[in-house]
Amino acid sequence: MSNIIVTSIDYILNNARANSLWPLSFATSCCGIEMMHAVASDNDIARFGSEVFRGSPRQADLLICAGTITHKMAPVLLRLYKQMPEPKYVIAMGACTCGGGMFCDTSYSVIRGIDKIIPVDIYLPECPPRPEALLDAIRKLQKKIKKESILTRKEFVNSHCTELEEKDGILVRL
Repeated sequence: MSNIIVTSIDYILNNARANSLWPLSFATSCCGIEMMHAVASDNDIARFGSEVFRGSPRQADLLICAGTITHKMAPVLLRLYKQMPEPKYVIAMGACTCGGGMFCDTSYSVIRGIDKIIPVDIYLPECPPRPEALLDAIRKLQKKIKKESILTRKEFVNSHCTELEEKDGILVRL
């Protein structure tokens, strides 16, 4: 009997969450331009329920991270992620965000993938990804949200996120 109740609640909540994602933009380089183009009339991200990019992490449930993440920006990204309410989702947009991109071999200051800082739900490793690819990533995230359970979401976040803390502007593992 309890499985029926949890399943019904999951179905209702997940459909509501999937169809009204409120994104927060964290754009540090050229992928941000493609993200802006996804909001324009040619692609119209609003038809997927993600019309207004939020200005505050406390109002967002989707973090779209686009561009190169340096060691100096990592604490800011972690702070924004921690300020978002649960359940929160992350799309890593661009090759630099997913794995360091063209800078990973030659630069000491680039983090080789944001999954070392925060858990990522959808990877979009193109350079730069087209707006259509971002829309496709949002649709895949919506499908993933509709299938998940309240109980398994917390397990995903806990298993993919190591505890990091900022000390003197540098992230350290606890």
